[in-house]
Amino acid sequence: MRELIKKIPKDKFPSHIAIIMDGNRRWAKLKGYPSFYGHKKGVERVKEIVKAAKKSGVKYLTLYTSSTENWKRPRKEISVLMGLLKKAIKNYTPELKENDISLKIIGRIDEFPDDIQEEIKKSVVSLSKCSSMVLNLALNYGGRAEIVDSVNKCIADGIKKVEEKDISERLYTFPQPEPDLIIRTGAEFRLSNFLIWQGAYSEMFISNKYWPEFNENDLYQAILDYSKRERRMGR
Repeated sequence: MRELIKKIPKDKFPSHIAIIMDGNRRWAKLKGYPSFYGHKKGVERVKEIVKAAKKSGVKYLTLYTSSTENWKRPRKEISVLMGLLKKAIKNYTPELKENDISLKIIGRIDEFPDDIQEEIKKSVVSLSKCSSMVLNLALNYGGRAEIVDSVNKCIADGIKKVEEKDISERLYTFPQPEPDLIIRTGAEFRLSNFLIWQGAYSEMFISNKYWPEFNENDLYQAILDYSKRERRMGR
């Protein structure tokens, strides 16, 4: 499958892929496991997909890791998720560095506990000189919240008549290109408040697999599918 990917013309290859990693809990329930085990397997899957994306030639990979709505989940589950997040960032940073992958966090991370914020900052600084691929982790992220934050920055900057360009230049992801392809696992057909500004003209690929099942070949299949489409950009 990777050989087919290499033959895709540059103008048909997605430079920026964003993924809604859905289905950890449903996968765990289907297998008879507690939900935290699904999240644990989901973290493991991230490592495989990040490697596969880099090998394929993707320059920007954005992963929807946690949303602003996730705080509404049971306290025990939130506690497990926070523990997994801190451990994953700490343990995964050396591997990212070895693969020359930089890290950017998008979202309201100031709402996380101090120890997690500190771990995130250390990782971002440690990987700041890496340049082969950018990994964006959307943490405590919401598309509406991002737009609100951008508009508030416009107001703070004294802009009296806000244009689209002003909002775009103050989004969390600026100055990165908008995603060419948004993949959603778990057979759900919705954006779930993810990159709703940047994804206005993105192509979408829906996988029937839950995130813990989504593998390297599934990513390549999504890229191949994208390469056969004609992007109209709203026209």
